[in-house]
Amino acid sequence: MTSAFENLCGPNKPLKAEPPDAKEFAGLLRSAQRRLQDAKKKGLSLESRFDLAYNAAHAMCLAALRWHGYRSANRDIVFQLLPHTLALGPEVWRVLAKCHDIRNIGEYEGDLDIDERIVADLITACKKVASKVNEMSPISEPD
Repeated sequence: MTSAFENLCGPNKPLKAEPPDAKEFAGLLRSAQRRLQDAKKKGLSLESRFDLAYNAAHAMCLAALRWHGYRSANRDIVFQLLPHTLALGPEVWRVLAKCHDIRNIGEYEGDLDIDERIVADLITACKKVASKVNEMSPISEPD
């Protein structure tokens, strides 16, 4: 039986098989944890908090994908694969996918339409991702 990951690998597809890298995994998590902590700071602008939380979530989801031995060719696939990388359901990945769309409109069209609610939902989703990523076993270095 072919896995969801294997179905998404190949020419013109969004994933590429690549062995996990312990140093890369640790770096992504370190960056994500710092960003998530900063995203919780109410003294920062809402836009900054959104950006920090979104990038923290992306880094954690990318780390989970890398742990499974795959690299993404586009940003949003890491959120769509959460049921397979971290066994997280739609209550998490839908929030992250929506935030990805909001981020893209802000980046490419200059219209970052956010409010306290979406930032709070994003931080909550990011915490759920962080909890699952922290349960993953360490990646062993090749001999």
